[in-house]
Amino acid sequence: MSNENKDIDKESSANIGPEIKDPPVEDQPVEIEPDEPIEKPKNGKRRRFIYIGAGVLLILAIVGGVYWLYARQFESTDDAFVDGDIIQINPNVSAHVVKIPVRSNQFVHTGELLVELDDSDLQVKLQQAKAQLETAKSQRDQAKANASLTVKTTSASKTQALSNVQTARSNVDQTKAAAGAKQTQIQQTQAAARTAQASLAQTRAQVPQAESNVRLAEVEYNRRLALFNKGDISRESLDQALNALQTSRSQLDAAQKLVIAAQSRVDEANAAVLTANENYKQSLAQVDLTQSQVGESQGRLADANAAPERVDVTQSQVEVAEAGVVAAEAAVAQAELNLSYTKIYAPGDGFVTRKTIEEGQLVQVGTPLMAISQSDDVWVVANFKETQLENMQIGQPVDVYVDAFPNESFHGKVESFQAGTGSRFSVLPSENATGNYVKVVQRVPIKIVFDDAPDKVKRLVPGMSVEPRVKVR
Repeated sequence: MSNENKDIDKESSANIGPEIKDPPVEDQPVEIEPDEPIEKPKNGKRRRFIYIGAGVLLILAIVGGVYWLYARQFESTDDAFVDGDIIQINPNVSAHVVKIPVRSNQFVHTGELLVELDDSDLQVKLQQAKAQLETAKSQRDQAKANASLTVKTTSASKTQALSNVQTARSNVDQTKAAAGAKQTQIQQTQAAARTAQASLAQTRAQVPQAESNVRLAEVEYNRRLALFNKGDISRESLDQALNALQTSRSQLDAAQKLVIAAQSRVDEANAAVLTANENYKQSLAQVDLTQSQVGESQGRLADANAAPERVDVTQSQVEVAEAGVVAAEAAVAQAELNLSYTKIYAPGDGFVTRKTIEEGQLVQVGTPLMAISQSDDVWVVANFKETQLENMQIGQPVDVYVDAFPNESFHGKVESFQAGTGSRFSVLPSENATGNYVKVVQRVPIKIVFDDAPDKVKRLVPGMSVEPRVKVR
């Protein structure tokens, strides 16, 4: 419709009033036309809205259906965490810490020294154990030697014991004969003592005569010396008197020596008598001894008859000594093992975490020292509801979304299912038979391993929150 017609229509509609009932003929088409343009736009707009709404609903239905078809292929949970091997480092011996060459969060390799403990006491214990081992070996060797000697002497012990009995009896006869000879010797020594006593008396009788001769010679010498000094006698006469004096003195000295010699012979004879008496007593004691040896030999004969039992005893002593050596060797091995425990090495590659010790600290057996977190080998433990496990199987692919890395995705697969729910292995498992049972959907831990490169996975550490999505269809 042109602009002129629109203006005419506006003017016509403005001039029409309630009083006009029959408009002119030329105006009728103008009256019909305003109604049709007003009706048509309203119906078209309504239909357009209906079409648009229907299209939107159709699109939403299609998108929802597609999303439902897509989402039903996956099962996911936000109750999932990164897990890994965390090795707790504990000492096996009690000692003071002398060296800690590592620090917290340091990466260590397998076999690297973590803690060194004071080994002074353990060194002493090792030396003691070695000394006890040597003692045990000596006792074992001695027991073996005794057993070998017992075995070797067993066969001849009885014969030797019989021979010893006969020899002992023969010795009794010999000692009795020797005792008789000693008694005869006593009589001989007593006779010799009497002879020596008589000789002593005879020699003593010669001493007074010699002493008298000395006195007479001295008197004669003094008399002649006085005469010589007066010139009444010659020098020769004086010398004769002096010679006689010296001779008498020599004779007196000889007589006194003979007395001493005779006294010595008397003493020797008396000592011989005492010796003979003592020998006789000893021979009598020897007779008693040989008689007791007869009884001892008879006892040895009885002991020889029990030789097989003695062999068994010595063999058991060898076995006891062998057991002692084994125990001592075990003690040495244990001491060496305890000594090796003073140096604690890393059991695997990882990061040092939870370090709780310092140098100089006294640690006891089992005291937590530190932990090794092996972040190069991590996995995901996802606690899925039991209602999500119907189509879940080992080997299914998994997309893992880590909260720490929201712009990255990790990939893995289901490795295993725990044979039991999490609540069943809790410290206080639920008691469903108490009568207060309330059904709760349980969760089952599932282990998910990564398929990504190690360089990418090593950034993850145990405990991180993740959200895995398992493709189950």
